[in-house]
Amino acid sequence: MKKLFAAAALTLLASTAFAGPACNVPEGQWMKEADFKTRLEGQGYQIKTFKVSKGKCYEIYGFDKAGKKVEIYFDPATAAVLETK
Repeated sequence: MKKLFAAAALTLLASTAFAGPACNVPEGQWMKEADFKTRLEGQGYQIKTFKVSKGKCYEIYGFDKAGKKVEIYFDPATAAVLETK
């Protein structure tokens, strides 16, 4: 029983550690995906992958203007950076 509990606790901690932020913005208020991408590209980002995260935030994988690899979570309404990994 202790082993089962320990395994469940480790699984929960691992999934929480890799989870991104949560966005509680109604989808009707989200910036259009095309507008969001255009805005970031104008700031020098190269977007390789764009998606909506499990926490309902915009998430990109790509490169910043210095060519450094980035994984960034954004507020879908304001495009504010919420978390960078």
